[in-house]
Amino acid sequence: MDLDLEKHRVELTGYCYRMLGGPFEAEDAVQEAFVRAWRGGFDPARGPLRRWLYAIATNVCLDMLRGARRRALATDLTGPAAPGSPLGEALPPEAWVQPVPDARVLPADVLVERRESVRLAFVAALQHLPPRQRAVLILRDVLVWRAHEVADLLGTSVTSVNSVLQRARATLAARKPEPLKPVDEGLLERYTAAFERYDVDALVAVLHEDATMTMPPFAWWLRGRAAVAAVLAVPGTGCEAARVVATRANGVPAFGQYRPDEEGVLRAFALVVVEFSGSRAVSCATYLGDALFGLFGLPMTFGGPLRTDG
Repeated sequence: MDLDLEKHRVELTGYCYRMLGGPFEAEDAVQEAFVRAWRGGFDPARGPLRRWLYAIATNVCLDMLRGARRRALATDLTGPAAPGSPLGEALPPEAWVQPVPDARVLPADVLVERRESVRLAFVAALQHLPPRQRAVLILRDVLVWRAHEVADLLGTSVTSVNSVLQRARATLAARKPEPLKPVDEGLLERYTAAFERYDVDALVAVLHEDATMTMPPFAWWLRGRAAVAAVLAVPGTGCEAARVVATRANGVPAFGQYRPDEEGVLRAFALVVVEFSGSRAVSCATYLGDALFGLFGLPMTFGGPLRTDG
């Protein structure tokens, strides 16, 4: 039988990303699920192909999560730092919930509400759930499966699914982020223009009073407009000559940041994910290094062929 697996890739990658918290791991999980599907052979008598693929992908994710450390955001690991304090030790990539291009995990016609379910803070909150609770909550509350469908997928009872879902919701209640408000038109353009001009006053003006700034792979992070302003105002960081290329990550605006090297070549420096709510920026996560640029279709030097994935 000719299985049309590719049409399910984006939604399955979104599911695996929410389960695993890492974009590369999510893509590996989907690829492994497809391999198992081809080897196993699909029997239409067992139900729809889509449901069967989700069952395989769930088992792959549960296998990958055995013994894995919980991924997190910097705000989960420690309290806010004081401006000027040392960054500390860099943590390995697998310690972090990492961003993912919208196009890899969100179908083109996805509802706005579904975009909230791939926000960094929401995916980080999911990591606090045991793996099976995580699967149940994503399937029931994010993908809106019926209880009996989830029970069939997991090989358990509807009563068990409802019980697991209740516990998962209780754990998530204190960690689920507030929904973002519709963003004022033109805010992103003003923000990125101010970023490239290194206009600290203009950047600070759009920050929420309690805005956060994080810099993975370091657990160091800041809270509050004043603290962020104090760090941005430090001269000689290289940000004065930065350039940006827009993309989208986790349902919100993002951009690749380029800074000059010793020879003046603008090279990939960080992937920046900015959450806006209304007329303010509420969080800015700067993922230092160029490891994510290929995933987002961003060039390694500024001025080359530009392509965004998302």
